[in-house]
Amino acid sequence: MNEKTAGQQVRRTAIAAAVTVLVMGMAGQAAAQEPVEPQTVVVTGVRAALEQSLRQKRNADAVVEVVTAEDIGKMPDKNVADAIQRLPGVNTQSSAGGEGGFGENDRVSLRGTSPSLQQTLFNGHAISTGDWFVLNQIGGNVGRSSSFSLLPSELVGSIVVQKSPTADLVEGGVSGAINVITRRPLDFRNPLTVEGSIQANYNDLSEKTEPHLSALVSWKNPANTFGVLLQGFSEKASVRRDGQEILGYTPISPTSAAVAANPALRGVVIPTFIGAALFEQTKKRQGGAFDVELRPARGTSIDLNGFYSKLEAPHQNTNWLAAPANSINSLDLVPQNPVIRNGTLVGAAFTRNAGEVDNIYRPDAGGESWYLDLNGKHRVNDQLTLSGKAGKTHGVGWDRDDVYYQNNVDGGMVFALNGLSPASVSYPGGNTAVPGSTAWAGGGEAQSVDQEKYAQVDGEWRLQDASVQAIRFGARWTDHTRTAEHPLETRPGATGFSAPGPAWSGQMYPSDFGKDLGGNVSSNYFKYDGAALGAWGAVPGNRLLDYTLRHNWMDEFQVGEKTFALYAMADFGGDNWSGNIGLRAIETRQTTVVNLAGGPNAITGSAFGPYTPTSFKRSYRDYLPSANLKYEVSPQLVLRTALAKTIARPDYSALGGSVSLNDDALSGSGGNVNLDPVRATNFDLGMEWYYAPKALLSAGFFYMDFRSIVAQGTSSGTYYNNKRGTQTTYQITSPFNTTGSNKGIELSWQQPLWNNFGTLVNYTHADGELDDGGELLNSSKNTWNVTGYFENERFSARLAYNYRSKYKAGVDRGASQHVDSQPSLAASLNVKLTEQLTLTFDALNLSNETIKMYAENEDRPRAFYSNGRTFYIGLRGKL
Repeated sequence: MNEKTAGQQVRRTAIAAAVTVLVMGMAGQAAAQEPVEPQTVVVTGVRAALEQSLRQKRNADAVVEVVTAEDIGKMPDKNVADAIQRLPGVNTQSSAGGEGGFGENDRVSLRGTSPSLQQTLFNGHAISTGDWFVLNQIGGNVGRSSSFSLLPSELVGSIVVQKSPTADLVEGGVSGAINVITRRPLDFRNPLTVEGSIQANYNDLSEKTEPHLSALVSWKNPANTFGVLLQGFSEKASVRRDGQEILGYTPISPTSAAVAANPALRGVVIPTFIGAALFEQTKKRQGGAFDVELRPARGTSIDLNGFYSKLEAPHQNTNWLAAPANSINSLDLVPQNPVIRNGTLVGAAFTRNAGEVDNIYRPDAGGESWYLDLNGKHRVNDQLTLSGKAGKTHGVGWDRDDVYYQNNVDGGMVFALNGLSPASVSYPGGNTAVPGSTAWAGGGEAQSVDQEKYAQVDGEWRLQDASVQAIRFGARWTDHTRTAEHPLETRPGATGFSAPGPAWSGQMYPSDFGKDLGGNVSSNYFKYDGAALGAWGAVPGNRLLDYTLRHNWMDEFQVGEKTFALYAMADFGGDNWSGNIGLRAIETRQTTVVNLAGGPNAITGSAFGPYTPTSFKRSYRDYLPSANLKYEVSPQLVLRTALAKTIARPDYSALGGSVSLNDDALSGSGGNVNLDPVRATNFDLGMEWYYAPKALLSAGFFYMDFRSIVAQGTSSGTYYNNKRGTQTTYQITSPFNTTGSNKGIELSWQQPLWNNFGTLVNYTHADGELDDGGELLNSSKNTWNVTGYFENERFSARLAYNYRSKYKAGVDRGASQHVDSQPSLAASLNVKLTEQLTLTFDALNLSNETIKMYAENEDRPRAFYSNGRTFYIGLRGKL
């Protein structure tokens, strides 16, 4: 049997198993059973919170995982991503793509798939977020996944991770949905609740301490019919990231002097750049939320709620770059003592270095997110209940007034790659401690805006039927837009090369730079003060600040999507069994506007050439059946199965057909306006054994059959190189549709132990690949978590260990980006000083792990990053 036939057979077997289990379950004797939905309940203590989470999981008719908060600020970690990363099937990463981690979990993926394949919701509706990092605003990495760095855990009442879809769930998540349920005033026990926390945040790499503040006030009337809740937060953090970056691999030119002198170099690839990268940042997250809730009559409720978060993220990035590829392909040098391994030139010496020093100062980088939501519910009679919601959400990420300045370097260059240890780089005869002359200057502005308007109406008709308890139905409308804007990309002005460089007063890299990376990484490099870079960039004539001439239309696009959905779903059940079956129908109308070069009526004036904004329109419909079945073998043992069709729309930059270029690395990325959505058939089968109070032993199998999924490929293309002033060949990464599958198992154990101790252990195995044998993005084969805790009336402690095996994060500069396996260790302590005041301590990344990345094989490293450990100590109070 060939691989394709075998794959089809597995799919048929999985689907047949689902149908068989569903039919067997429905064959039981029918009896009325009231369905129980997840509720947000305030609980006290770690054990009570775990018990509440298990109760919600057991009562749900779909496959879900639940995290419930105890008190404000007492989620296990510091943002929403931290809070759920220890659930079965959940992976987190500290970046949107392959740009490396920045010390805080930013993206979440489910069951070994890309973060863009899960749907993040707030109270059942979408939320727009803004990315602060420029590579996620324009270019080839503008995704659909939410930036969790804008979502502090203080906002959360509970989080439901729904792994099997239902017809009433908003479409868009192939791997599942993460529904963040915020607090409401009428859910609190007391008429007046006042909570707050103050913490000091210390990072041992930046060696700086910053404050974290949060507060909540909730009031409701004695009749519990009207309430108001207000929340606010202000969090500051100092970030330092030490790194070594290998920015892609370039084939050695077959016509180069190097190949003529040494034919063994023909067909060999060589590192494009090897950089000592120092990233420094002070970021501040501020915002809040409100909720006004009214119950004017029994069975009627109206709720108005909103959220706002702004992240100010100015930063400076200095990168001392060796350029082996340019030394051969541009300077036509012949490498001395070349070492070739696995088709890669892993070591050589050069009499000159075609490298540079990149100095990037971004004083106004950041992002913000907000939403406003109005929802209501009215029970018309004992049988019919109607509900609805309408709102708007808006997110924007920006990078303004940034300055990019390059220095020339001198001396020779010797490098040696060392696999998954940092490369050795030296510059014989060169001076790395003093700035060189101006090599280039740039910078500019970029922005990405994401917004959505939505409205929906839902109904529930309760039936007096023994086997079908309710019919649910509804409709939903959305109008979504995403834009990528690059109005200014500067270059040296009239005096840019002749004027003196930025003022330098002897600043150097930190003396301990690279100490946690391993290997022998030098710290003897000069650096500029960020303000000096900004002052140099503002001098007239140093840079060409012409918004017409320097408008980089190649990076820009706009994607508009209007959707309309209808659904109907039946809740059924009998003795010891329950479930739902339904259908969701969606029409998507998509308009993509991209800038194409040339055209009969082209817009002129840009140095990047004439262009024509061009619209591409398409519409498609999807019909998504779903079925979930729960069977209670005994009061302790629950069996589940689910079968559904799902979709997720492609990343915005994948749809945007614009081409973004890197003139130094000779690489770029482009989109495909004709991409189809990701479409899959999902199957789940699981068992849950609640063998003791607060205890669970569970096992589950999942399978996703991707009949359409987006992959990335690389091809060559010729474009105008703005820096060289000539047409140049680039390696362009672009998306295409293909097929694949993803299957795996999830195992979980939760158990209170002796003398107030307890443990949570889970393991996930995911085996995802494309049908042509290619890798599924973000698919880690093995993930496991071990958490131990202790709690009594005055003291609680938790130690949590997480391990994630290697995975492919994407393709960058024509080369893959794999992230090597990585563990992490976190801890928290809470001491109850009084009934109102608690002392808190949290520690993240206690094991001080280094992020390691590589390309097609481990002989081609891509990056090494260290962010240090982070500690929080503070007080939490409640009145």
